[in-house]
Amino acid sequence: MTKRFDKVAQEWDSGDMRQNIAEAVFKTIVSRIALLNNMDVLDFGAGTGLLSFKVAPMVRSVTGVDLSQGMLEQLNAKNTSSLRVETLLQNIMEKPIEQKFHGIVSSMAMHHVEDTACLFETFYSHLQRDGFIAIADLEEEDGTFHSQHGNDGVHHFGFNRDVLRKTIEKAGFKNVRFHNAYTVNREDGSYPIFLVTAMK
Repeated sequence: MTKRFDKVAQEWDSGDMRQNIAEAVFKTIVSRIALLNNMDVLDFGAGTGLLSFKVAPMVRSVTGVDLSQGMLEQLNAKNTSSLRVETLLQNIMEKPIEQKFHGIVSSMAMHHVEDTACLFETFYSHLQRDGFIAIADLEEEDGTFHSQHGNDGVHHFGFNRDVLRKTIEKAGFKNVRFHNAYTVNREDGSYPIFLVTAMK
């Protein structure tokens, strides 16, 4: 899976779909979460930083973590002296980050993680007290969303809200809320994307 993302990294930002998703997810996050200039935020599965660079101006720091070096190279190329996202090539489920964050955001990365329960336990352990999560991904679908590029590395065809809520609550989170963030409309169907927020 990582090699596939390395391969497509240079073209990742081309086209409107991913840009539109990131913009909609960001707008939904700021409508639900107060992002403050003293916050350190982790972007899980940051990719090329489409969401990271929208969040970064509003908080103290953003760290983008990903398993694809190619994606993080594209992210690093966007850094400027006035706007910077730190990058980390690391599997935080296997090797946790020592730093604790005020919040964790993520857009369209969760379906690539096989063990969702472990993922939210990892998120919980990386947050400061009263920290938040704001995680966007696909509503449950039949596997056609990724059919154009193949489902290699796709462990979940979207998510059932009720099942995911129980997983998140079992990890220790409170105030789990689901919000409609965006819908990808294509010839082969419509694919709603949710944002789930919760507090430690």
